[in-house]
Formats: sequence, C-alpha cells, structure tokens
Amino acid sequence: MLVLVLVTDINLNSPNKGLVSDSLTDVPVQGATGTTVPVGLTEEESEELKNELTKVEDEIVTLRQVLAAKEKTAYELKRKLGLTPLNELKQNFTKGWQDVQTSSAYVKTSEKLGEWNEKVTGSDLYKKTQETLSQAGQKTSAALTTVGSVITRKFGDMRNSPSFKSFEDRVGTIKSKVIGGRENGDGLQSPTEMNPTQDGAPF
Repeated sequence: MLVLVLVTDINLNSPNKGLVSDSLTDVPVQGATGTTVPVGLTEEESEELKNELTKVEDEIVTLRQVLAAKEKTAYELKRKLGLTPLNELKQNFTKGWQDVQTSSAYVKTSEKLGEWNEKVTGSDLYKKTQETLSQAGQKTSAALTTVGSVITRKFGDMRNSPSFKSFEDRVGTIKSKVIGGRENGDGLQSPTEMNPTQDGAPF
C-alpha cells in the first residue's frame, strides 16, 4: 500500500512557506500490506482509525494552506500600510518597555530608588558637600571676575603707554598715506590698477 504525501515548502524565508507544491510524492508505509492488523484492534477498528487519520491529515494540509494564504494577505496589508519589520520591531520594543515600566518589579525598584534618593539628599554629608561646592563655585566666579578686571586694566594701561601711542601714530600715518594718496591720485596703487588690461595676454 502507498500513501500520497503532499510536499510543502518549509523554507521559513520563502514567500511561499507553507504553500503546498504541485508535486505529489509516493511514500511507502511500513506494515501496510492490507492483511496486518495492529494487536488489540479488529480489522474494522483499524480501517476506521486509518480513515480518521487520513481525514485529520487532509485537514492539516488544508489548514496549512489557509494559514499560508492568511500570512500572505497580512504581509500585503502591512506592505500597503508601510509597516516594515523595523517598524514592527520598534513597536514591539516600545510595548515591551511599557510592560516593563508597569511591572511590579520595576515599580518596586523605582520606589526603592526614590527612598534612597530622599535619604541621600536629606543626609548631613550631602548638605555639607552641596554647600562646599556652592562656596567653591562662588569663589571661582569671584576669582574669574577679578582676573578679567585685571586684564582689562592692563590692556588700558598698555594702550596709554608711549610705545603703543607711537605704534598707533605710525599705523595712522601709513593709513592716511594709502587712503589719502588714492583720493589725491598719487598714493600707492594696487597691482591690478597698474595694468588693468594687458594686450596679448594668454588668458
């Protein structure tokens, strides 16, 4: 006796997973000679069980086909909605995180951390450390302000010094010669003003 078995595509990455292929395979069934009956069963009981098994196997095949069709439909709907595997992963992660936040272990841990925070911030050591850091910040700010005013004063002193005045006068004289000469037409000229156009230039 031979039993016909439908071959299915079991590759989980295949878009046709679970779909029944068109090929049928003959598989011999051991002990299916027709005359052998299992011990403790009559021939009618054995035949009835075989018929029931055939029906159940047919139902399994049908259910696999229906499931594959439903998975394909779900995939197409998700694609049309723009739901990618990455989006699903994000949604699953968000839902998982919400589940964690509402779990009793998370809530208890949060409460315990809150209690520890209150104890630490209420302790004398914490208050002393906070006061020390505050005083250090104020002293640092005052020192920086003092340094800034000293630097400003030094720049003012330097600007009023005779050597800086002499330098400033020289820069002013050069500036007036350059700018004043242009206005009068006899000052320094830029290289582009000397030869604005050249005849026979390659460019």
